[in-house]
Amino acid sequence: MIDVHQHLWTPSFLDALRRRDRPPFLDDWTLVLDGEAPYEVDPSVHDLDSRLKQNAELDLALVSLSSPLGIEHLPAAEAWPLIDAYHAGARDLPAPFGAWAAAPVTDIDPVRLSQTLDQGFAGLQLPATALQGAGGFAAVAPLLDVLEERGLPLFVHPGPAAAAEGPVWWAAVVPYVQQMHASWYAFQAFGRPRHPHLKICFALLAGLAPLHSERQINRGGSGRGLVDSAVFVETSSYGPRAIDAVVRELGIDVVVNGSDLPYAEAPNPDFGDAAVHAIRVANPHRLLKRKESQS
Repeated sequence: MIDVHQHLWTPSFLDALRRRDRPPFLDDWTLVLDGEAPYEVDPSVHDLDSRLKQNAELDLALVSLSSPLGIEHLPAAEAWPLIDAYHAGARDLPAPFGAWAAAPVTDIDPVRLSQTLDQGFAGLQLPATALQGAGGFAAVAPLLDVLEERGLPLFVHPGPAAAAEGPVWWAAVVPYVQQMHASWYAFQAFGRPRHPHLKICFALLAGLAPLHSERQINRGGSGRGLVDSAVFVETSSYGPRAIDAVVRELGIDVVVNGSDLPYAEAPNPDFGDAAVHAIRVANPHRLLKRKESQS
């Protein structure tokens, strides 16, 4: 089985966060972000031995930079030390772990991305906050060209969301979903025409954006019924009802298993053995398979 969406803060990344005195930074285990109240991180959820036990039945678990921290949006001089520390720690994780590469959207460097991918990273993660329209996709186009050339995927993950007064689930249910919704349609309108062969995977079922295709068509779009076999959605924080609805819209072949550990667990779609195999094994393999020339 494969899980394409986990987070694990390694010692090198923790040290880099603790060396900072401006958000985002860690004061011992207290996380300080812009616009949010200090958050007490549970050290146990980033304990490697515990996570290895949790992942004992997995063939591959891909970790990624925590994009809601806002690291990719920092000035280059601040972003790169954190990203380099993340890469160093993620690269040295034992099996079954693999990792998505990261890159600042303030310093587009395709050469540096190529060098990182050469170290075995599965593809590139970017925050949805950087992919909200034509300008966002134009800015990161050189990075997407690298992925397209290598046949490696882009993973779109929610970015930073300023805390609002309200319940603890607000950010996960409102701004994160809105970000994914916007990036899904921005990719259709601006990303796919520029990158016809790019593989892309949207976290959290793209915020259920695919379910709005009827409204899209009624307002002049032509999205429904067009099969794009290189676009995938992953399941984190959703369950059988949402997954079933997306499968009815997009088909089973583009849904991939993602847990968002340690913040959530992988759902059980409960659609039968064939569907479970597709979501947890076959589809992730298709997403992550490199070009033959790169294997």
